[in-house]
Amino acid sequence: MTDAVVDGKLEAVKQATKYVKETENVAEKYSAMTVSKNSDMNMNVGELQSAAFTAVPTLKPIKKIQFANAEDKQEFQKYPTKAGRRSLSRSISQSSTDSYSSAASYSDSSDDETSPRDKAQANSKGSSDFCVKNVKQAEFGRREIEIAEQDMSALISLRKRAQAEKPLAGAKIVGCTHITAQTAVLIETLVALGAQCRWTACNIYSTQNEVAAALAETGVPVFAWKGESEDDFWWCIDRCVNKEGWQANMILDDGGDLTHWVYKKYPSVFKKAQGIVEESVTGVHRLYQLSKAGKLCVPAMNVNDSVTKQKFDNLYCCRESILDGLKRTTDVMFGGKQVVVCGYGEVGKGCCSALKAMGAIVCITEIDPICALQGCMDGFRVVKLNEVIRQMDIVITCTGNKNVVTRDQLDRIKNGCIVCNMGHSNTEIDVASLRSPELTWERVRSQVDHVIWPDGKRVILLAEGRLLNLSCSTVPTFVLSITATTQALALIELFNAPEGRYKQDVYLLPKKMDEYVASLHMPNFDAHLTELSDEQAKYMGLNKNGPFKPNYYRTSGRRALRVFGMTRLGINSAIGLE
Repeated sequence: MTDAVVDGKLEAVKQATKYVKETENVAEKYSAMTVSKNSDMNMNVGELQSAAFTAVPTLKPIKKIQFANAEDKQEFQKYPTKAGRRSLSRSISQSSTDSYSSAASYSDSSDDETSPRDKAQANSKGSSDFCVKNVKQAEFGRREIEIAEQDMSALISLRKRAQAEKPLAGAKIVGCTHITAQTAVLIETLVALGAQCRWTACNIYSTQNEVAAALAETGVPVFAWKGESEDDFWWCIDRCVNKEGWQANMILDDGGDLTHWVYKKYPSVFKKAQGIVEESVTGVHRLYQLSKAGKLCVPAMNVNDSVTKQKFDNLYCCRESILDGLKRTTDVMFGGKQVVVCGYGEVGKGCCSALKAMGAIVCITEIDPICALQGCMDGFRVVKLNEVIRQMDIVITCTGNKNVVTRDQLDRIKNGCIVCNMGHSNTEIDVASLRSPELTWERVRSQVDHVIWPDGKRVILLAEGRLLNLSCSTVPTFVLSITATTQALALIELFNAPEGRYKQDVYLLPKKMDEYVASLHMPNFDAHLTELSDEQAKYMGLNKNGPFKPNYYRTSGRRALRVFGMTRLGINSAIGLE
């Protein structure tokens, strides 16, 4: 081995030894620093790593980032550091949940807690005849309406066909419905057909604020926002009706609150109205009560019991939206859950069908033996609520009645049970009794509350007992197109009917109109109807062009009997049941 080679190897060993010593020195410094810093339990890992690395003498100090202007700095600060990512993730998750449970309302995240009643707002035309959360959200609302229009082709088709004739010219319609993108398409259709409209919400939680803003921007007087108080609710109804120099001659209602308010507060307006159109079982029940008492002085159209409403909106809409509402609010898994559905009408049928398909164990409660028998034939146990209340994981009401779930039953309900309502009214669950000193209310997220008993039991109450699907989620646009088209035709029929056709009573939508609404939606499925031959039509005693069903088809109880001019009392007396 040559001297040069030996010298080279010796030099390499020296360099290696020097590197090891430097490394040991750094390690010692790091170790000492770790020991001293670990004594301070408040120090986080990020600070520890930063201090350790600055101990290495070969590293250069980090330069402070220089920004050209304030905008660049603001943009940079949108992106989180590692330490902030977990908290940001939590924040994003919560925001996402809130937006879903509020029907994806853009304006719900606003920090402005000022009541819309205390704001001075005006649209781009200078009009201030409205009261919404934030009229500046109109652009977002317009996009929502445009999406809805794509799946409401039948209503748009009706608008195009009748727009030139203006069948609602002269109609002054005051409306009280859920204010969503879908009802906005209906309202704008009525305006296009010549009507003047003023609108408010039938539910304090279902309003899409950006949609209300879009309607206000176009000039429709809207008085509604999500999260109204009870006082706000009635104030909005009054502002709709009480307008100087403007008097409604048509009422479109959902639940009967608007009709009740006009009847009580503005009797002269009520008497001069040309017609009322009602779409909920609760509102229809109120109309029949007025009629029975001889106090209904205008003709009313019962849209709720039309075939297109019962068979499509009530059944198919609720079949999808019950799952949507429960998932968005609670993230519940349905498989194996014990569920009781109170009421087996069309809404109840839709709910039960969906929950059963998801693996839930479903039973029902019913007062009507016909509906109860249908439930049995569909494979559901028919029970009394008191018999099963302790075992249930989910309780759903959809009867249109009051006190279906009482305080006594709520006291016996199991810990963690979800309680919600799919009926129109908020009276089905005795929520008022839960606002007592011994119970604690704890807000979990938008429209989700824990009601806590003294023993620690928690019940999950959704939307404070109000309509679950429209308060906590959304509903299928296509199904609402069917109902909205039916409402539009009912208004046109009542407003244009010759004097004497309709008296001061409650009527079902003529079956011909029901079938026309259905036919308008057939092209969506590229469906082709079979036509009767002359011989077949004669054999069946039908017109080839319809109607194909009698007016009493798919109605029941008192409403069916009214078609024949008979009362339940008279029938019962005749067959000896009284």
